[in-house]
Amino acid sequence: MRVVWQLLAVVAVWAIGGQCVSAVDGNPWLTLVTGLVTAVLAVVAYRWVVGRTERRRVTELAREGAPSALGRGALIGSVLFTAVVANLALLGDYEVNGLGSVTGAVGFVGFMAAAAVTEEVVFRGVLFRIVEERAGTWIALTSTGLLFGLMHLANPDANLWGALAIAIEAGGMLGAAYAATRSLWLPIGLHFAWNFAAAGIYSSEVSGNGASQGLLDSTATGSELLTGGDFGPEASVYSVVFGILVTLAFLWLARRRGHLVPRGGRRPAPAPAATTVPR
Repeated sequence: MRVVWQLLAVVAVWAIGGQCVSAVDGNPWLTLVTGLVTAVLAVVAYRWVVGRTERRRVTELAREGAPSALGRGALIGSVLFTAVVANLALLGDYEVNGLGSVTGAVGFVGFMAAAAVTEEVVFRGVLFRIVEERAGTWIALTSTGLLFGLMHLANPDANLWGALAIAIEAGGMLGAAYAATRSLWLPIGLHFAWNFAAAGIYSSEVSGNGASQGLLDSTATGSELLTGGDFGPEASVYSVVFGILVTLAFLWLARRRGHLVPRGGRRPAPAPAATTVPR
């Protein structure tokens, strides 16, 4: 039942927050505020429901070390997407025509913050973590990564290859980042920075959601294998290759730290007797 209650709590914030962000679409300042509020509420809801249902300290969203972990994740995400764009630019498949919209980029901060936090607490915080306890890291990584990719098929310009590319490069990478650090902060920062770089800086399509207008006015042309076509650079072979490399690096780190859970999983430690619910 803890899975049910945890999903109900965080998905409720995801759904309601998403509707609120969509309702103010077109007003970048309201989008910024609404998105940030949704992100904060998702963290609060996760900490509360996990603390209540598992009666433990929610270390994966501990306040200690959160800024540095977010910063490291953001650095990795922004560098990764910049590397994809740089390779496209070297081939002449990505061109900058001038400056785009600063206010558009402001709105994307809120939009991508809401998306990154809500998706990470659902897919890595609830699903990956609990599947891993029962079935091990490899099954958790494969199953939740595939589910994460298939979710993007609901987007307007989505296609099967784009969904599979996200399952490999993002679902795998973000799950491995959690496995290596046992913290949700780094994958949240990575997820946010990747999406914000795509839409808020380089003005590319994001997961088949159409063209974005961020800081740069840009044009992408050329082979869909390289550019990702209407789905965006996330369906580019560059994104897949770079995502796999970073995933392997995180898995190596997880193995070195003894964080990989064997097949068959492990039972959570019994909660200590307490008369009050841990914070």
